[in-house]
Amino acid sequence: MNTDLILKMIFNLVGGLGIFLLGMKYMQQGLQVVAGPKIRKMINAVTSNRFMAVGIGVFVTTLVQSSSVTSVMVIGFVNSELMALSGAIGVIMGANIGTTITGWILALKIGKYGLPIVGLSAFGWLFLKKEKFRFIALAILGIGMVFFGLELMKNGFKPLRGQPEFSAMFHAFQATDYFGVLKAALVGCVLTIIVQSSSATLGITIALANTGVIDFYTAAALVLGENIGTTITAFLASLGADDINAKRAAYFHVIFNVLGVVWITALFHPVYIPFITKIVVGADPNMQNAAGAFPYMTSAIAAVHSGFNIANVLIFLPFTVFFANLLTRLVKGKGKTQKDYLTHLDFNVDTSPLAAIEQSRFEINRMDFRVGEMMENLRTIIVANGAGTNYGELSEQVFEREDILDKVQIEITTFLTNLLSRSISHELAEEARVQLRLADEYESVSDYITNVLKLSLRLQEADVKLSEAQQKELVELHDAVAAYYHSVQNGLGGNGAAQYLRRIRKDSRDITKKIRKLRDIHWNRLSSEEIEPLISTSYMDIVVAYRGIKDHLLNIGEATVGGKSLAAKT
Repeated sequence: MNTDLILKMIFNLVGGLGIFLLGMKYMQQGLQVVAGPKIRKMINAVTSNRFMAVGIGVFVTTLVQSSSVTSVMVIGFVNSELMALSGAIGVIMGANIGTTITGWILALKIGKYGLPIVGLSAFGWLFLKKEKFRFIALAILGIGMVFFGLELMKNGFKPLRGQPEFSAMFHAFQATDYFGVLKAALVGCVLTIIVQSSSATLGITIALANTGVIDFYTAAALVLGENIGTTITAFLASLGADDINAKRAAYFHVIFNVLGVVWITALFHPVYIPFITKIVVGADPNMQNAAGAFPYMTSAIAAVHSGFNIANVLIFLPFTVFFANLLTRLVKGKGKTQKDYLTHLDFNVDTSPLAAIEQSRFEINRMDFRVGEMMENLRTIIVANGAGTNYGELSEQVFEREDILDKVQIEITTFLTNLLSRSISHELAEEARVQLRLADEYESVSDYITNVLKLSLRLQEADVKLSEAQQKELVELHDAVAAYYHSVQNGLGGNGAAQYLRRIRKDSRDITKKIRKLRDIHWNRLSSEEIEPLISTSYMDIVVAYRGIKDHLLNIGEATVGGKSLAAKT
């Protein structure tokens, strides 16, 4: 081979693979934005029902066009306690089926139209105004780049067919017997680990087979190995996970695919390949037409990929609970640490903004729950009025939770700031900004709760108590603010945003009137009786702190209207 031909081949291979990978990224990005609400609804609907979980895994992966993206999302959701291990196992199995759609897309044989598809959709991405249409154009642009990249790789591989040294190299792992199948599967696994995309290695395999560099049997064995190689992405994502169930889900992904390849390779030549060629495809994929092409090759490889994953799911589906229990027994978690009280945000989730926004939403709901606990403890302390055995213990819990919420807010802010720095849709960016505001508001509410507690402790340390009338007034005020908290928590419910806003704003004004009335009562009390200065100032400071809590709760309600997906609180 002369130098010019070698350079041309290398340029086609490198350029084609790069365009293919970038096309997959654009297609995933566009589809995630367009189908985002459906994906989030599906993910949130995942239960321990194995059939529903598998179906959701198939559907989501079909939409995002990557089992790696789905698997990393699942690891992140399990790590954030959004998904149980049994549900995650079902989704991972479904993702393996969903990812096979890539092969069938490539089997459409419209590679020659890849370049015009890229050109037309690029104009849509650049000049369309409506965001949804722009991301539809981006998804189509990605599809066009996938086809165009595949064509370039095929053109790059064509010169190899006539070179004896390259033929000898590929003959070293031909799948002519059982050990040849294992060697070819190992090559496919390693190649996928290097490229970090089973779709890309599938494209390379199809390009090699369609140019005659490798035969169908070797291509089929490579595809089996690629199913093992694709598990490395989720496995790497699990290394930074805090939740032990996230690691168990990643381990299942590896075990599921490895065991699947083990049993399918044992039946490769005697059963599986004859089933694909004679029953599914109905022709020999190695057969060439008059033009020297292999008309059945791509569809046969896609059938191998789909058939393997469907059969594997059918075999392992009845044992979902068994594997969940087995992994629970074998993979032990560490004892609880302080980290268990902070966020489970996965800062390594960069493949899916949808996964990131769902994780942060869950953590904000946890902030909401902890603030509610602080309010309940504060009421007990106020009612005790310096007495009671739980006073010190409850106080310690309130201060501890306020310290935790400070750190949680910092983590959420860092996480969402990183998300906003990426290229995401306007809808997700707006929701991220709403979540930033909510995290700040909940942290502020916790600050005012501790202010009330500190004022109560100051009275205790000075060995003075509020009068029965003053204590009763503060308990009633607390109950009014707590009721307002629950009113805001209920969110929109079945009402519209405008009606919800009118209600919480009216309730806010009512509490403000109550606070002004308490202030007037207090001033009248000062003029008619002698009250210790510490009690007087502490009483009014507590009342003012409750007004601060109420104001921030109103802000939370207004922000909730701006991010309706956050309306359902824990």
